[in-house]
Amino acid sequence: MSRTFRFGVQASGAYTAGAWRDKAREAEALGYSSLLIPDHLDTQWGPLVSMTVAAEATERLTVGTLVLANDYRNPVVLAKEIATLDVVSGGRVEFGIGAGWREMDYRAAGLTFDPAAERIDRLGESLAVLKDIWATASVRRTGSHYAVNTNYGHPQPVSLPHPPILIGGGGKRMLTLAAREADIVGVNPKMSSGRMDSGAGRAAVDDAFDERIGWIRDAAGDRWGDIELQCLVVTCRITTDREASVRTYAKAIGMTEDEFGATPMALVGSVDEICDQLLEHRERWGFTYWVISDGAARAFAPVVARLAGR
Repeated sequence: MSRTFRFGVQASGAYTAGAWRDKAREAEALGYSSLLIPDHLDTQWGPLVSMTVAAEATERLTVGTLVLANDYRNPVVLAKEIATLDVVSGGRVEFGIGAGWREMDYRAAGLTFDPAAERIDRLGESLAVLKDIWATASVRRTGSHYAVNTNYGHPQPVSLPHPPILIGGGGKRMLTLAAREADIVGVNPKMSSGRMDSGAGRAAVDDAFDERIGWIRDAAGDRWGDIELQCLVVTCRITTDREASVRTYAKAIGMTEDEFGATPMALVGSVDEICDQLLEHRERWGFTYWVISDGAARAFAPVVARLAGR
């Protein structure tokens, strides 16, 4: 049996604290399940503080990250911060984490942008540390990247066994790790170059998503039925002229109209047409958790009202 739909909003901040609180309250009022903050070292707000303020401003909304870059924070410190937020929010935290992909952020922080395989291996070790601390408040691990020994992993989260873990990726190595460790798997284009380039666009075609879902299913084994599949929508437009919009967007990013019309990362059309697309995507790939940018959230709300919980 398919999972029911739920929807999230991704936002990077606001002009004022009041505007940010209003954004969180509006997302909740419109029926969105979550408000998710990315993690880049540019003009966006800091994700952990943003999550805390949004949680305080709402009653039911889940707050999370899409996604934290593992290399920016020590896992022992991060475990405490996330557990504290889980406690004060009453278990309304969604913990999204990835290996880090944007090279310019690493340069900005003076961090070495290691090869993808090394960053993913380090993320795997970090996840083991985080899960140990959340389970028992202690961790003793010595690996290739972390050597930690502490009994002071307090407070412990109220979500059991830990806040839902979301891991996103586009390559086989990353999605294999996600399938084995995450509760929610975000399926994205592969961005091994460290930037959003033409290769990422070509990786968004529908056949590539068939392959990625196959990797996840194979790696998940018995866990497959417990995994929620998420898709971040890059292009979202409510319009009565789907054909013209698809033609314009496809030309702009170097895809054919058929390719653009079929990718799950673009939802273009009337409310009825987009609802049909989402039902088709659930049938084909299993995607039930859809994330929309905050700029499109209000226009997309009729789709949320129709499909959330179905």
